[in-house]
Amino acid sequence: MAHPSQLGFQDAASPVMEKLLHFHDHALMIVFLISTMVLYIIGAMVTTKLTNKNFLNSQEIEIIWTVLPAIILILIALPSLRILYLMDEINDPHLTIKAVGHQWYWSYEYTDYENLEFDSYMVPTQDLTPGQFRLLETDHRMVIPVESPIRVLVTAEDVLHSWAIPSLGIKLDAVPGRLNQTAFIASRPGIFYGQCSEICGANHSFMPIVIEAVPLSHFENWSYLMIKDA
Repeated sequence: MAHPSQLGFQDAASPVMEKLLHFHDHALMIVFLISTMVLYIIGAMVTTKLTNKNFLNSQEIEIIWTVLPAIILILIALPSLRILYLMDEINDPHLTIKAVGHQWYWSYEYTDYENLEFDSYMVPTQDLTPGQFRLLETDHRMVIPVESPIRVLVTAEDVLHSWAIPSLGIKLDAVPGRLNQTAFIASRPGIFYGQCSEICGANHSFMPIVIEAVPLSHFENWSYLMIKDA
C-alpha cells in the first residue's frame, strides 16, 4: 500500500500492474532524453553567437526533426496498445464478482455461489484495532483466491463511483444502469487497499475497498463459512 513520502507507484501485485510499471519507466526515460536534448539546444542557442546559414536552412535537418518524433511516438504507442489489449482480455475466469457502488459503501455478490453477498462499510476510527489503517479498513473484505483469473462486474446504484485498486492496476467506473467488467490475477497473497476514485458526494473519501488474496484452500473455507452463516 502507499506510504508517506512515497514517490513511485505501489508494488505490483498483478501481472498487468507489472507491465504498467515497466511501460511507465520506458516512457519516462524517453521524456528525460527529449527534455535533456531540448535543454541542451536551448542553452547552446542562447550562449553562442555563431550562426551557419547552411545549418539553419538544411532540408536534412527538417527531415530528421519530422521523422524522429514520429519514431518516438511509435515506440510509445506500441507497448501502450499492447497493455490496453491485455487489460481488456478476459480468458475463462475462475470466479466472477459483482461490485456495486452505493452512497457510500460497496456491496459484493459472488455470482458463482448462492447467497454469498455482503456489504462492505468503512470501519470508523474509534472501532479500529491495532494494525488497521484509518479510512482504509472495511468490516468485510473482498476475499479472492491467489493466482486465479478473477472477473469483476462493476456498477452503481445511485451516482457515479469508481472501483480502484492501485497495486492491482485496476480503475473502473461504476455507472448506474450499466455493467463494466475487468479482470485481474493476484500474483501473491496479501491485502490490497483502494478507494472510490470518483467524486460521488459528501462521503466520497469514506468508501474504501479492501481485497484479501488467499490460497485456494483458505478461500474455499471462507466461502463455506460465509454461506453457512448467511
